[in-house]
Amino acid sequence: MSAATTRSRTPDRLCAEAIDLARGAAEEAAAPGVVGEHVGLVSEGDRVVTHFFGCKELGYRGWRWAVTVARASRAKVVTLDEVVLLPGPDAVLAPEWVPWSERLRPGDMGPGDLLPTEADDLRLEPGYSGEDEPPPNAPVSHEMAELVEAEDAEVTAGPPASLPIAPSRGSLAAVAEELGMRRARVLSRYGLHTGADRWEEAFGPKTPMAQAAPAACVTCGFLVAIGGSLGQAFGVCANEFSPADGRVVSLAYGCGGHSEAAVMPKPPRPAEPVIDETRVDPFPLRPAPDSGSVPAVTADEETAELGHS
Repeated sequence: MSAATTRSRTPDRLCAEAIDLARGAAEEAAAPGVVGEHVGLVSEGDRVVTHFFGCKELGYRGWRWAVTVARASRAKVVTLDEVVLLPGPDAVLAPEWVPWSERLRPGDMGPGDLLPTEADDLRLEPGYSGEDEPPPNAPVSHEMAELVEAEDAEVTAGPPASLPIAPSRGSLAAVAEELGMRRARVLSRYGLHTGADRWEEAFGPKTPMAQAAPAACVTCGFLVAIGGSLGQAFGVCANEFSPADGRVVSLAYGCGGHSEAAVMPKPPRPAEPVIDETRVDPFPLRPAPDSGSVPAVTADEETAELGHS
């Protein structure tokens, strides 16, 4: 341990005795009657000492007024450095700050609230842009044609007529199985319309949330498309912070959790009018007497006769 470190831990005598100077500085910075008793001091370095005074202000239990005083080398006068209010070991402190993105929970969003998404949000990925699609008249590569043919073709030892069991690919039963229609009963048109009316009323464009939304669900990346005729008007919301998470929503519905809420352009503001027709500007008929280089004419000079004697 060096000699400088040893000296810095030993409080300077003159700085340690400057309790009255430190108290006066604390009382000047604080409100009247909130500076308590002297509770200790600490050496900050060579000829630098911080005095601590209790704080009596409401809501600051355990806090201390810290007044730092210093003395120049070979000087006998102690000067004031700074006065701050610092928490003590048993001070009442606010909880650690948590970012809003970590505090937010499902159901916290209300009408008019916006939930911007980050550019690298793991819940979203780039959609189809059409840039990689070949032109309509572009020939498909030979390798791709062979892959499609090998995937779709039925590999059999002979024609279907000579097989013991005809392949079911392409039959009505296979198509119905793939579409999910091989059930005893399916939803009727009436049942379809009544369900659509309920969903439209709960998560439709006329709800307060949709009225205050920045955009509709049809342009949201969290919308999961559904098949059938319902897919033309409805989808499923997959945003956990949206009030419609896991619900069937109308494509015209919307909320503040829209995936593009952070990049939505602001509505244009009209330019300031060049001519303000709502205000009257005073326009004097005669200039002010002291506005020109000619001195003002007195009343005697106005009544005097013209000409020279």
